Amino acid sequence: MKVENKDIEKRIKEVLDKVRPYLENDGGSVRFNRYENGVVYVTLVGACSNCELAASTLEDGIETALVNEIPEVVKVVNED
Repeated sequence: MKVENKDIEKRIKEVLDKVRPYLENDGGSVRFNRYENGVVYVTLVGACSNCELAASTLEDGIETALVNEIPEVVKVVNED
């Protein structure tokens, strides 16, 4: 893996650490899986995994935070 990807992954994890407490307040969380070609792959866990608002949480919360803070990130995908 390129050094640049390692740096991006480190920054992704830092942003997810900022978002995670909000998810944990509702009984859920997010797990980072990998970063490839501008796409961050995560898994919503706990209450977030089967919540009807999961898509909104992913797009409006997690994706917005990552895209705003890390220019290399263009999309976030939830993997079951």
